[in-house]
Amino acid sequence: MNQNTRIIVNTLAQHLRSLLNISMSLYSTRLITSALGDMDYGVYSLVAGVVVMLAFVTNAMVVTTQRQLSFYHGQCRMDKVRCMFANSLLLHVVLGALLAFVLYGCEPLLFNGFLNIEPGRIEAAVVVYRLVIVALLLSFVTAPYRAIFIARENIVYLSVVDVIDGVFRLLAAVWLLHCPFDRLISYAWLVTGITAFNMTALVAWAVPKFEESRVLPRPAHFNRKAMGELLGFAGWTVYSLGCIIGRTQGVNLILNQFFGTLINMAYGIVQQIFGSLQFVAQAVVNAISPQVIKAEGMGDRRRMLAMSESLSKYAYLLLAVVVIPLLFEMPAVLLWWLGKVPEYAVVLARFILIAALCDQLTIGLGTANQAIGQIRNYSLTINSIKLLTLPAVWFALWRGESVEVVMWIYLAFECICAIGRLPFLKYTAGLSIGHYAKHVFGRVLVPSATIIVACWAVVFMANFPYRFLVTGCVSVVTAAVTVWFFALEDAERRFVVQLLRNRLKNYVD
Repeated sequence: MNQNTRIIVNTLAQHLRSLLNISMSLYSTRLITSALGDMDYGVYSLVAGVVVMLAFVTNAMVVTTQRQLSFYHGQCRMDKVRCMFANSLLLHVVLGALLAFVLYGCEPLLFNGFLNIEPGRIEAAVVVYRLVIVALLLSFVTAPYRAIFIARENIVYLSVVDVIDGVFRLLAAVWLLHCPFDRLISYAWLVTGITAFNMTALVAWAVPKFEESRVLPRPAHFNRKAMGELLGFAGWTVYSLGCIIGRTQGVNLILNQFFGTLINMAYGIVQQIFGSLQFVAQAVVNAISPQVIKAEGMGDRRRMLAMSESLSKYAYLLLAVVVIPLLFEMPAVLLWWLGKVPEYAVVLARFILIAALCDQLTIGLGTANQAIGQIRNYSLTINSIKLLTLPAVWFALWRGESVEVVMWIYLAFECICAIGRLPFLKYTAGLSIGHYAKHVFGRVLVPSATIIVACWAVVFMANFPYRFLVTGCVSVVTAAVTVWFFALEDAERRFVVQLLRNRLKNYVD
């Protein structure tokens, strides 16, 4: 399978995974909010959010390990690949244990007045907190194996595991409606069990399939140079993702201090939507990022930058097809999904989804930066801006400003970060900002404007139940036409036509 075909297969697998998981996730959330109620769902979102603030370490290590494995795969150095994985696994076990210890140590501080939780639910919240820490630890140990699948571009199996995960979560939500025990605690147990399944499924496949994974974490595997590379890259990746997650969950905590747990329910639902839709864009990132990093490993800077531009363009367009109709139909979608529209949910969802679209416009440059390894300066100059959202939001609420003002602040800082990637990559990797603007911004402008006008026309001219389904279909059809004629380059169109011809020929033969 050639590189372009592999990218398409992996992207399609990820999108099928995304479609199934989004559908199951939306329905599961409706069942869970119904089973738990507003207060308990708000408690879970708040308590889990505190731990998620540190879960970025897991994601950082996946990014770090995948980058190192892909880079050395590009250089065809399997000895370095094996060494990097062994040291990564050892590092995960040690840091995971330390992280769990620190989180358990923070328990008295969090539940003795810091978190605004109703007194009658504090005991249950403590149990949830401990179980979420266990789930976090399991995810942490699983991270190197997940990184192998991405680096090896075996996205299909990864997608299958994620779909099974979604099925289990849906079944858990159905069972929760009839659960005779404390539903908040039961839900935490179920989530932890599903996380354990994910770890088992990935390890059981990776060990016999990939030679570099056939190691156990032992001190004998310690390699000072390899560990130095991992820690150096991981440290700044942790900082970068920490800025992102810290901003997201920090806003959640600040809103809790001013409005209580009910707004945390709305915020948690919005993050559920955002997380589900992120699968759409992440499908492209997972499919293309190994090729971006391998190109840099082979010393082909020009191809690396070209692929990072394509990554940004595809990720933005695939997310825009879903997000733009949602912006118009958010109240109706939330009403259909949840049975009622929580206060603040519509405004929070719209702003966060617009911010996500802005981020996707230059998301490929983040991958390009990982490929060249300029992680420290990138983290300090770009991602630090995200943390400035927190004091700005707190100051606005302290002055009595509305939630709308808070979200305008959130959006403004996200746009600054997205635009800031351009001059940074120009300085570090020789990126042509004019070329990028023409081949990314210029290529997505017409499809975006056309989708907006088409969705607005449907909403303006029609009003009937389940109109959002029509709006979504109009968005897909409009995007398909305009992307083909305005977003794709000539070479990209020729490749798609040739691929379809080959598939049709194989089918006929």
